[in-house]
Amino acid sequence: MHNARSFLISVLALTILSFSFWYSSGWLQLCAGLALFLFGMQCLEEGLRQLAGGKLERLLERSTATPLKGFLFGVGGTMVLQSTTLMSLLIIAFISTGLIQLAGGIAIVLGINLGTSGGIWLLAMAGHNFSLSPLALPLLVFGVLAGFSGAKSKAAGRIVLGVAFIFLGIDQIKGGFAGFGGGLDLTAQVGSGLLGQLAFVALGLLLTAVLQSSHATLMLILAALAAGQIELWQGMAVAIGGNAGSSVTTALVGWLGGSRGGQRLALVHVLFNLVTGLLTLLLLSPLAWLTQWLMAQLGAGDNPLLQLAMFQTLFNLIGVLLFWPSQKPLERWLIRFLPDRPEPAVLIADTQTQQRGVVEQRAVPHTGTRYLTEAALASADTAARAVVQELQHLGRLSLEVICHALYQPIEQLTSAVVDEALLNARADVARSLDAEELYRRHIKDVYSELLGFMSRLNVELDEEHQAFWMTCQVVALQLVHAVKDAKHLQKNLGRYLGDDRSFAHRHYLELRRHLLWVLRQVHEISRLELPDDVWRSRLDWVDAQAATFDAEFRHRVFSDVRSQQMGNFQASSLMNDLGYVSRITQSFRNVLLLGLAGDNELIREVRRLGGGDDGPLIQLYRP
Repeated sequence: MHNARSFLISVLALTILSFSFWYSSGWLQLCAGLALFLFGMQCLEEGLRQLAGGKLERLLERSTATPLKGFLFGVGGTMVLQSTTLMSLLIIAFISTGLIQLAGGIAIVLGINLGTSGGIWLLAMAGHNFSLSPLALPLLVFGVLAGFSGAKSKAAGRIVLGVAFIFLGIDQIKGGFAGFGGGLDLTAQVGSGLLGQLAFVALGLLLTAVLQSSHATLMLILAALAAGQIELWQGMAVAIGGNAGSSVTTALVGWLGGSRGGQRLALVHVLFNLVTGLLTLLLLSPLAWLTQWLMAQLGAGDNPLLQLAMFQTLFNLIGVLLFWPSQKPLERWLIRFLPDRPEPAVLIADTQTQQRGVVEQRAVPHTGTRYLTEAALASADTAARAVVQELQHLGRLSLEVICHALYQPIEQLTSAVVDEALLNARADVARSLDAEELYRRHIKDVYSELLGFMSRLNVELDEEHQAFWMTCQVVALQLVHAVKDAKHLQKNLGRYLGDDRSFAHRHYLELRRHLLWVLRQVHEISRLELPDDVWRSRLDWVDAQAATFDAEFRHRVFSDVRSQQMGNFQASSLMNDLGYVSRITQSFRNVLLLGLAGDNELIREVRRLGGGDDGPLIQLYRP
């Protein structure tokens, strides 16, 4: 019903728009110009991102050492990309995945806002009587020809096409205003009082929210100024609203798709534009006079387009001067206002309770991903960092699920000393968590969301990133295989560990003790800060101990069969379950070894599966 209503509204809107084109050719030309301009901006952004690859992200990581470096990066990056929204979303993605800190992000946001002034100077200098179409036509040819070559050439061609469409859009917008706005004169329709100023601020806010581009709003203002349809102060008021509107998209994406760090940075962007806009609106008359005086000194006192560009620059300079000294207090306030979400110590409760001899299933929530936000898909590097963090989360979950499959509490995995009484205790199947249900509710969902996240990354990857994604997929698969083997292992563990009269009981105690030792070693090794050769030697030692246990365990089982102390059926079960233990050990060994593959520092973080010290993710809840 909702989809049908939306479809009907869309059809009605398109029908009205089509009739409006037939009614006014100037309005059609204006809308076509806007479409060309926005499409050109999109081509320019995509081409620059593809051409830069991971260089922009690596430069960003190095450019936050000091607030001044971060500020200059924000200015330069925005002037190159010509997109406040794209730059802001990139920074939100980086801060959400931990690549940069909040203090560095605030300085970059200040630079981003100042960097937006570069675009309007270029648009203003194009002038009203200067046609850009003759430049656009050959650029279209060169851009299309570049698309037939390699990936880098195709990205460069995308940039050239973007510039060409922007030039064509500018000419169409100017022509559309001359035709459609011939009878539209706002210079005398609205008073210059506070209500009139607020009306034009609201117009700028609405235009930018609809067009999703402050550059497009500024282009419309420049065209209207050049056609004499609005006065300079009106254009300034619309520009104030456009600046405020530019933070709408950033705020929504940062708030809905980002972490706490991303939400804080989005709030900084909103505060910058709102506070600066309010102050600029209150000082609109003095600033209009200052703008005209400065441009008169530069010999452009009669050019309203350049005067608007100067006003836009002053707007952002006022904001930078206002916020620059207060970066540290602002950071502390943001952390208090938006505190970090506490890590949940318990994600699920007991899945089974036994009352009056009847086992009842309890509804429990599924574990979802923690770090795979939409903001992290802004670039290959931010997505990679989010995937690594999620793999660590999946690794921690896997260790805990296998621990529960052994009928042992998580404290046995993380405590300094193993509780021998718990380790030798009989398995209480009725009061324990089922590994099959744990896998379905907590491992399978995270794994599927992880694969889906990787598939949604719509960025052309170089060889280094392709190798990284392949390694991450193998790591995730190894962790899932380990949990699946633990599911099968738990069945016989529950059967024989619950019956201490069975001769196989002693052997299954040995299997449980050994696998718990392996899990504790993995947990410890993954947290060690050691040189690679020492770290690998420790892993090889664990591998050798596991191989020794495997051989000795087989020997003991066959000896018991030969002495007829144990039947063939129990022996076959033990051999199968020993295979599960060996495969679990090998899976974790593979994960840790993959953390040493190549020179990629990020992939080395994959091996840190131990998690934090904030308590277990999965805990048996006893009411």
